[in-house]
Amino acid sequence: MNLSREERALYNPAFTALLCTRAVQGHEQQYGAPCPLPVAVVAAIMALQPAIRAALPSTTKPGLMKWLDAHEDVRILMTRNAASLSAVVRPGVLFALQTGVLQATNEGLTLAVGPATAAVKAATEQTLATQKAALLLGRWLPSTGSLSTVLTLLGVKP
Repeated sequence: MNLSREERALYNPAFTALLCTRAVQGHEQQYGAPCPLPVAVVAAIMALQPAIRAALPSTTKPGLMKWLDAHEDVRILMTRNAASLSAVVRPGVLFALQTGVLQATNEGLTLAVGPATAAVKAATEQTLATQKAALLLGRWLPSTGSLSTVLTLLGVKP
């Protein structure tokens, strides 16, 4: 993939690892269980897209399915961008696993460190918004019960 200098800086493995960690953190807060790998990856991919971040609700109260119906542009963006963004998110997952921030279990990903990941902080408004989006999506994506249905509605394949 040929990325601009700004994209390379934003899509570095350390930052995408942080986004995956935020998704796992949100999932663990909501469900008290390991986060399925596709949730962490898709949450990071969605969080990296400014148009999707702007469309996200501030809470998980709105139904995900109804939200997806009302925001058809999300499916278009995901269909167009998911493959290329997954290529930058995957190294982030590996980085998080190699550095011990995340652990892989048979059930999914778990946080290997506790309080260090608790507070969402960032140097810029964009990185703060991206982290908050990943945290929300980690809680919200599995809310319908059927992850395969959500992925299909988003136009992505696990």
